[in-house]
Amino acid sequence: MSKEEKYKALLPQAKALCEGETDMIAQMANLAALLHHEFGFWWTGFYRVKRSEVGGLRPDVPDAEATSDLQPPTSDLILGPFQGPLACMHIGYGKGVCGTAWKERRTVVVPDVEEFPGHIACSSESRSEIVVPIFEKAEVGGQRSEVIAVLDIDSRELATFDDTDRRYLEQLVSYINL
Repeated sequence: MSKEEKYKALLPQAKALCEGETDMIAQMANLAALLHHEFGFWWTGFYRVKRSEVGGLRPDVPDAEATSDLQPPTSDLILGPFQGPLACMHIGYGKGVCGTAWKERRTVVVPDVEEFPGHIACSSESRSEIVVPIFEKAEVGGQRSEVIAVLDIDSRELATFDDTDRRYLEQLVSYINL
């Protein structure tokens, strides 16, 4: 079965898992398990945007970014439901592949993580990665709302992810009820 055929078979199941469930964490947990076991990825999971309890500017966000209305400067990505080995628990805005997808508000496909500037190596066995942002609401008038989480998938193989993964994973995360 091709990668695309697997996604086509998996999407209805993913949609059914999310329909009627109002808890985002429960949805993420089942989607991570579904993807991880269907494709055998090295690491499959979610990071959620979490605002800091402590006020003030973050030292790792330049002043120009700190004034953005889209993402508060006191936010981090915090580890959510996942499948695979232990993972980084906090990721800063614009840091690594996850923080970059969050900051740039787009899916990031990395064929070789060693060539990605600022890659955060949670595991030396990760060789390629895809990160898909999850938006609070669907697009309205061409404007996406703020990123509330990201789906992060790592592979032990180089160049595992491509446009097929991007298209289907973007569709899959759209099923998460917020």
